[in-house]
Amino acid sequence: MPTRGFTTCLWFDGEAEAAVDFYLSVFKDGRRGRTTRYTQASPERAGSVMTVEFEMNGQRFVALNGGPQFRFTEAISFQIDCADQAEVDHYWAELTQDGGEEVACGWVKDRFGVSWQVIPTEAIDLVSDPDPARAARATAAMYRMKKLDVAAMRRAADTPKTLG
Repeated sequence: MPTRGFTTCLWFDGEAEAAVDFYLSVFKDGRRGRTTRYTQASPERAGSVMTVEFEMNGQRFVALNGGPQFRFTEAISFQIDCADQAEVDHYWAELTQDGGEEVACGWVKDRFGVSWQVIPTEAIDLVSDPDPARAARATAAMYRMKKLDVAAMRRAADTPKTLG
């Protein structure tokens, strides 16, 4: 049976609208869709926001105000494929603002607890280099970083260890 596609549902504790507004300010090609509200028959306060549909980078999402029962974990993250260091710097700054946190190896957690991997395309090329020694040097450099610095990874990959 064919499907109409997938929509990622993000569960929030009363912050769905704020989260959608934040994400749409970070990812400029997004758009907000339908908002649904809890009714008298709902467990939540009638009239309060239940869901907000939105789209970013062609991906459909729904933000759900589901309550405090569930929290985000690093088991699910969104990877942002960045063309260059300027894009990495932009998304890193945006996602860590106002209470977001830097984690490691290109990972950040935004102020809502959602995990993101901010990855320059060249970093993937470096850690998967056909030369295993070069890939190992790039990977070792990456493991020492929070925000990925592709120039530093490239320098590490291109600098063989010397005996001495």
